Amino acid sequence: MRAPHPALSPEGQGVLETPSPSLRERAWVRVSLLALLAIFLLAAPLAAEAQQAANVYRIGFLGTTTAEPIAPLLGALKDGLRTHGYVEGRNIVFESRYAEGRLERLPDLAAELVSLRVDVIVTGANPSIAAANRATATIPIVMGNAVDPVRAGFVASLGRPAGNITGLSFDASQNPLGKHLRMLKEIVPRLSRVGVLRQVESGTSFAALAAAARKLSVTLEVADIGTPDDFEGAFATMIGKRAGALIVVGGPLTYLRRQQIADLALKNRLPGIHSLREYAQAGLLISYGPNLPDLYRRAAGYVAKILRGAKPADLPVDQPATFELIINLKTAKALGLTIPQSLLARADELIR
Repeated sequence: MRAPHPALSPEGQGVLETPSPSLRERAWVRVSLLALLAIFLLAAPLAAEAQQAANVYRIGFLGTTTAEPIAPLLGALKDGLRTHGYVEGRNIVFESRYAEGRLERLPDLAAELVSLRVDVIVTGANPSIAAANRATATIPIVMGNAVDPVRAGFVASLGRPAGNITGLSFDASQNPLGKHLRMLKEIVPRLSRVGVLRQVESGTSFAALAAAARKLSVTLEVADIGTPDDFEGAFATMIGKRAGALIVVGGPLTYLRRQQIADLALKNRLPGIHSLREYAQAGLLISYGPNLPDLYRRAAGYVAKILRGAKPADLPVDQPATFELIINLKTAKALGLTIPQSLLARADELIR
């Protein structure tokens, strides 16, 4: 007996026909597909944001001074990170620690950042870099404004750092101290003795300054400072040795006391110079050196590369692209000095 044909109805009365979908049913299917597509398109960016929010990186920032003078540098770093897609409060958070001019606090602050398991430590001057270097050999460290990091032992070479440290620096060939002395000599041609106010822990090499002093037949009268109580005595020592001008070799303490230094220089009628513009803004005669906010903005590029997987050892240390000259004409007038036209023409800013 032959089996029933599968296309027959259970009653065996004819072949079953598949009904064609109505216009209403076809429209419902289209609407359903569009709704699913809309849900997918809306969900995709939300999923991406959730994924991004899950990857929140912690950036450690170690400063040698207080938060107030560091704010422009930290702000430049954050601006730079924003251009690379890293925004504070969205996919990065900052853990900032400040030594407030007390360098002995740096090791504990660096250790604290390490204990927080930050992804990168950003720091500037040599003392803070050294403290971070001692605290960790694995967390990447990005230098903002190191001085001669090869000589300091932070990196093996500028081209191949070889360890967990990289960033921005200027080496002995870019040390501005020699140029500082030559500028003072332009302003005071008969200058024969120059006072050097030096913070002992600055880590700055004197080779360029000593070489320029020999070439210009200038005697350097060095006065070291280590505490806030040393400034008055240091100026008295330099004046007692008949210094006719002043070079400030800075550190966190001199930076915090830059207004006092500028006031003492004016009181003792010493045309003074430092590498950072903040000193000229405080009343020192001249500043000549790298633009620090620009360096920290560029340091953000290193941080971004590291967060995306690059190793510090593979990122060559870079150097300042430009140096800026600031002249305080109000101070020049108070000291009775005429600034040579050759210097005025080279100035990036004149403070009137």
